Amino acid sequence: MELYLKGDRCYTDKCALRRRNYPPGQHGHGRVKISDYGLQLREKQKVKRMYGLMEKQFRSYFERAERQRGVTGTNLLVLLERRLDNVVYRLGMANSRPQARQLVRHGHILVNGRRVDIPSYLVQVGDVIEVAEKSRNLPMIRDALEAAARRGCPAWLELDKERARGRVSMMPTRDDITMPIQEHLIVELYSK
Repeated sequence: MELYLKGDRCYTDKCALRRRNYPPGQHGHGRVKISDYGLQLREKQKVKRMYGLMEKQFRSYFERAERQRGVTGTNLLVLLERRLDNVVYRLGMANSRPQARQLVRHGHILVNGRRVDIPSYLVQVGDVIEVAEKSRNLPMIRDALEAAARRGCPAWLELDKERARGRVSMMPTRDDITMPIQEHLIVELYSK
């Protein structure tokens, strides 16, 4: 499954999954029947890798989503989408989530005019996320903003490309998350 970890490469014909849609090696074409537990585990691992989280951090997000009112799986995805590194990626200031994480850690990103260097910072409605003045001319940020038109910006975010600034206009909903994630499998796995 395509996780879009390689940035722009996933949107071109050089994507490994478009070239070869089976696992590597001589046994790659074999038929494998996966158990229910295997499906649940694979879904959890997929989401963890998409957002670049370790097990302990992912588990704490799940526990937090479980304590909130509403559907646990949807709450989990909304919490993950609200992370600062993900918002920087979604706004198009970086080509991939790991690159967005690095930009945040190195202090290139401001939230409401203040430098925030914690990738797991949860944004709120009304927060303004922008690239620091000194960092706006970095080639990686300029290239990412130019490539952002191909990906598009989600409806819950507003982007001002000229000023390298974005705003959280509302909380994300399940409909805004277009990636093929079956969150009910993750809830089932952690409910055992």
